[in-house]
Amino acid sequence: MLSKNRQFSPLDHFLINIDTGIRTLFGAPDITERENPSAAKPEAELSDSDKKLAGRLMRINHAGEVAAQGLYQGQALTAKLPEIRQQMERAAQEENDHLNWCENRCKELETHVSYLNPLWYLGSLTMGAIAGKMGDKWSLGFVAETEHQVVRHLDSHLSQLSAEDHKSRAILEQMKEDELRHAVIAKEAGGADLPPAVKLAMKTTSKVMTRGAYYL
Repeated sequence: MLSKNRQFSPLDHFLINIDTGIRTLFGAPDITERENPSAAKPEAELSDSDKKLAGRLMRINHAGEVAAQGLYQGQALTAKLPEIRQQMERAAQEENDHLNWCENRCKELETHVSYLNPLWYLGSLTMGAIAGKMGDKWSLGFVAETEHQVVRHLDSHLSQLSAEDHKSRAILEQMKEDELRHAVIAKEAGGADLPPAVKLAMKTTSKVMTRGAYYL
């Protein structure tokens, strides 16, 4: 276990980031103590079309959580203030819960996670590092805007899922609650409002990832 009191060097953070990337893409990520919100929900008898759609939507959300890991780790690498880095790392751990829940749900729905996950992770890692280099207020603003866009995606997915798919809905509802909280924390920590052009670019990138993960 890593000591909370230890002062990590840039090389330490780089190596930790590599380990996190490997765990995110190929292994077991470091999750919190929270229980999967779908654990107590009954498995519904879904039609083939509803099951296929749910699988695709959960694959999109899993890909989004892979991207979130890249984003948070990139920002943690370049954050200027230690307390900001700690916030990014804590948020990343909570996002790991979502990653784990979505992957488990994909398996239950008998579908695969996105084959393009390494691309989503590396692309988001780069964007996160760039945002962190621009300064903590912009990095936090990037987090806040990202989380707000994710919440809109989750609302869309909840409206598409079968009303009987209680397991998938429970996961997405908890994810939505967490994402809103992360957005508030980032804003209250000093996150700046991003320019409209940056928000538009983020939405365009998100659409590309969503479309790719839907099929692949």
